[in-house]
Amino acid sequence: MAARKGQQKTPGSGRKKGSPNKATAALKDMILEALAEAGGVDYLKEQAQKSPAAFLTLVGKVLPLQLTGEGGGPMRITTPPESPLEVMAELRRRKQETA
Repeated sequence: MAARKGQQKTPGSGRKKGSPNKATAALKDMILEALAEAGGVDYLKEQAQKSPAAFLTLVGKVLPLQLTGEGGGPMRITTPPESPLEVMAELRRRKQETA
């Protein structure tokens, strides 16, 4: 029974902080079961090809909101160089940074 207006609720009553309610947990279980029956990873790969915008929306919902790099610092994203000349230029740049 809910507390009436102006009355305090009983300490320790209700869900523990951070625990999902039963409806949310049940819905999540149904979604995961449907995904498994649809083909799991293979189905998700197919959807990524057929509908990339929707797939990336899903990815955005399940990834953490904030990523950190080594030692809690900012992320450093590097891409592999395209040619041997770019490899040499990158090695020179790194050597100059450490000198």
